[in-house]
Amino acid sequence: MDRLELIRRNVQEIVTEEELEGLLNNKEAPRAYVGYEPSGKIHMGHVLTVNKLIDLQKAGFKITVLLADVHAYLNRKGTLEEVKKIADYNRRCFIALGLDEVQTDFVYGSDFQLGAEYMLNVLKLSRTVTLNRAKRSMDEVGRAMDDPTVSQMVYPLMQAIDIAMLGVDVAVGGIDQRKIHMLARENLKNLGFETPICIHTPILLGLDGTKMASSKDNFISVDDTEEEIYKKFKKAFCKIGDVEENPILALFRYHIIPRYETVVIERPEKFGGNLTYHSYAEMESAFIEEKVHPMDLKNAAAKYINEILDPVRKVLL
Repeated sequence: MDRLELIRRNVQEIVTEEELEGLLNNKEAPRAYVGYEPSGKIHMGHVLTVNKLIDLQKAGFKITVLLADVHAYLNRKGTLEEVKKIADYNRRCFIALGLDEVQTDFVYGSDFQLGAEYMLNVLKLSRTVTLNRAKRSMDEVGRAMDDPTVSQMVYPLMQAIDIAMLGVDVAVGGIDQRKIHMLARENLKNLGFETPICIHTPILLGLDGTKMASSKDNFISVDDTEEEIYKKFKKAFCKIGDVEENPILALFRYHIIPRYETVVIERPEKFGGNLTYHSYAEMESAFIEEKVHPMDLKNAAAKYINEILDPVRKVLL
């Protein structure tokens, strides 16, 4: 897999691919970043962007992780002290998941977002972005957006200035970040900054096949115990032969197969013995043809996810 293939793997969108190819041709060590709002447990949705950062590191990128404590505060996720503690927890999780600690710059928002130069750029951007545009950009990420606070309108402006002040070439995030990233692409050049390339990963469904939500407890947290994961997978939605909106197959596609050269589905000999797959496409075809039973798929997914999360659990002890 060459650099471009590695970067493209399991992404929903690159804005734009032509710009990305030009960056790879003209810059030996480009820089990419993700901003994480510290607001609770790290789950497999967060890990999806961590996986992409690992791909980018393998492709020669320098990585910056923004632990956006000020953003979390503005988005009403807790006091500054509370979100700073969660940010420290996030950092430990990301390293345990495979980010190279030496090659990754971890930056706290409060370390630079309260400075004069930063705030002046936020104010400059506020003169060009309409209130309606700022509100629209927060539709997918804001809390209680039916009655937003002024702080939540400042939030996307700060995210755009983060990209500029951190000096990154590429902004990475879930597809729910798209509107904010587009606001940055449209406006940063007017302030004299470079236009960022944006890489967006999909949003994973919860284990019940519906939108992931803490109230439903339909997600895998990085600190779930081995027993909790097996219990959650046993109840997970996984209709035989159906690959549409199948959360178990999605875990193989986005989390397991990128980390393992081969994947083994363990089965008793009386049911045909073990099955070995070298690619997601191969596994998906077998599932469509009903050669793999959902329960065997669930058990294998639980085993591999536990292996991936075991280093995180050890760090958090």
